[in-house]
Amino acid sequence: MRPDHPTPSCPAGRPSRRRLLAASALAAVAFPLGAGLRPPPALGATEPGDDQAYQNAFEEALNADRNVRRHLAAGREILYRPRQLLAAAADARRVAARLKDIGQPATMAGDFAGVTRLQFGAETDIPAIVARLRDPRQWPGQSVPKVQPHHVLLGLGNIMGNPGSPPRATAALPPPDPTRLAEGNGVTVGICDTGIWRQAAACHPQWLGGAYLPEPDDEDPLYLHTDVLAAQGGHGTFVAGVVRQAAPGVRVDPETALAPTGIGDEAMLVAALSRLVPEVSVVNLSLGGFTLDDQPSLPLANAVAGLPPGTVVVAAAGNAGTGRPIWPAALAGVVGVAAVGTAQSGLAPAPYSGYGPWVDACAVGRRDSTYVDGRLWLPGRPARLFHGFATWAGTSFATAHVAGRLAALMTAGGLDAEAARLALLAAPRWHPDYGVYVG
Repeated sequence: MRPDHPTPSCPAGRPSRRRLLAASALAAVAFPLGAGLRPPPALGATEPGDDQAYQNAFEEALNADRNVRRHLAAGREILYRPRQLLAAAADARRVAARLKDIGQPATMAGDFAGVTRLQFGAETDIPAIVARLRDPRQWPGQSVPKVQPHHVLLGLGNIMGNPGSPPRATAALPPPDPTRLAEGNGVTVGICDTGIWRQAAACHPQWLGGAYLPEPDDEDPLYLHTDVLAAQGGHGTFVAGVVRQAAPGVRVDPETALAPTGIGDEAMLVAALSRLVPEVSVVNLSLGGFTLDDQPSLPLANAVAGLPPGTVVVAAAGNAGTGRPIWPAALAGVVGVAAVGTAQSGLAPAPYSGYGPWVDACAVGRRDSTYVDGRLWLPGRPARLFHGFATWAGTSFATAHVAGRLAALMTAGGLDAEAARLALLAAPRWHPDYGVYVG
């Protein structure tokens, strides 16, 4: 999606050590611990059972999706596409030959991001086949091929890490602070998510009006029927609002990588990344998934490596409350973001957040933001009514805040995205498993 006016290019070349040190100092001033935080709004009494009902609704969406399978081995849980195997393109022919030899023939069904999709004609135990193909004993005198399931990704607890709590209606945001409108000006953040609400700019003119170029293929379908919202309908619109609050002058490029149920896969994300306009210098990925045996995702690693030089990717650490890595957040070079919450004693890790040494940064996960109009029905609960604004918690929204603050740091320090990333991460880690705190 191309912006309706061009944005200036980022400064070229690698910054000097003196410039990076100066930028690090600027980052410490711009993002002091606790700066810019406000307590969550008074939402009234929470209906008991809402969080579980939200999880039940998400489980129903997964169960109804015929293109999702679960692998439930303890500690190795994944979601994946049935009857599909992904192999590195260089290995695809010998993998196909071996599959034929073992009585599991598959046909080549196209390439994306350096991998070939191998399609089976019947239901197959994909994790078992991958384990067999990864066994060096199957390849005497040869290198072991790179193979994996076609992993399902979710908008970020449960097996994968979608937001564990439903959004809650809240009051309208105040207008942007006029003194902050230069923050992020000239920077474009790509948002690969559920897309954006058709009425987002019209209903949120102060926050989203003029911030992106509406295009039909970027639209979030939102609704199951009439005005009834899917489990994560509006997720991308909420994320866009968080990015703009963190950097009110930034432009965004929303691309659809997830269905409004919050379900997508590696091919969908790769396709969304390929549609980002050249002006994008920061990419926000408030989504992710576990992989078989916690191996890096082949297509996502290739797609991230294939982005224009200097592009910085910021990705959510997931909401499963575990140290198990979520991808793409755990990829080298990607800024993985965990969530923290506010407590009487200060900041504390959010109990739902992913964590570990692969996490680079953290931010408050509960945010108020731009949302949509509609009703959210949860099993056995009264309908939730929304009129354009909501409160929601998750690493998705901590990630969006970090992406926006990176954009703000770029304009404040005259930095390109990579220099801003280095400056941001040069600060002391708030916690070894949560990275640098970004306020």
